[in-house]
Amino acid sequence: MEYINLKNSELRVSRLCMGGCPMGGYDWGSDIREDELIDAVHCAVDSGVNFFDTADTYGLGQSERTLGKALKGKRHQVVIASKFGVHAKKGTPTFYDNSPRWINESIDGTLSRLGTDYLDLYQVHYRDGKTPLSEVVGALEDLKKAGKIRYYGLSNIHENDRAEISSFEGRFVSFQEEFSLACRKNEKDIQTLSRDLNLTPMTWGSLGQGILTGKYNRDNVNFQPGDRRARAVYVNFHGEKLQKNLEIVEKLRAVAAKYGKPVSAVAIRFILDYLPLSVVLCGVKRPSQLLDNIQGCDWHLDADDMQLLDEASR
Repeated sequence: MEYINLKNSELRVSRLCMGGCPMGGYDWGSDIREDELIDAVHCAVDSGVNFFDTADTYGLGQSERTLGKALKGKRHQVVIASKFGVHAKKGTPTFYDNSPRWINESIDGTLSRLGTDYLDLYQVHYRDGKTPLSEVVGALEDLKKAGKIRYYGLSNIHENDRAEISSFEGRFVSFQEEFSLACRKNEKDIQTLSRDLNLTPMTWGSLGQGILTGKYNRDNVNFQPGDRRARAVYVNFHGEKLQKNLEIVEKLRAVAAKYGKPVSAVAIRFILDYLPLSVVLCGVKRPSQLLDNIQGCDWHLDADDMQLLDEASR
């Protein structure tokens, strides 16, 4: 396993972070079982993964409950991150909310579901477009003083957020953004923000919601209505984007065969090498997927293979 320190912090984390979105169970298909999710978490810890990321909105808290159950007795071994800012309750409209009132309500629910009295990293899931960042930072600093969180970070921000965030340089430690061989649109933002704001980038969608595992082709992407990937908004599995991704996967297969690695491991390795100070987030449903993903660590793609994948995905 590879480890780095998150910027502006004492948090030393594995560069492969287990993401908690599938753990929420919501619209990720009918093949999700809690026992397999818990086994995957245990497998991750045993394999050197010490970083786990979730959010209160994943399955309306189900992801946090399952992760807390899986990490019972292992809290001292791991770094736990969660996110706030999506005001979601069953039966009511969902909206973004960064207000101090919601932050304080959210953290208590998160800690209770995770079964811990503190978070290592608390992240703004989405900015709400109205709450000044100074109020958000003030509320987060109060949580630090109260011992409920150790550090805080950001998610889904872009270059045009830089000016506001720069006023608080050194306060935030990380930010999350979508990036993979299937999604290069945020690349400039990631490089600019990590450099100019001294933040550790964390990539989500690192396997393109699964298209970069090599599991899918044109004949098996007919997802059931209960699977979010059936929706057109999940572009990786539809139309011309699907065709482009399948072409990328063929390049991945060739490179994977050369190194004797799973396809997903090569997709992960590309990010780790392309963004050498990053953390790669990958959600899994079962231990076998986790074991494939960790094979993306502790080796490097050579320059020719990096160029091949870089060009194929642009």
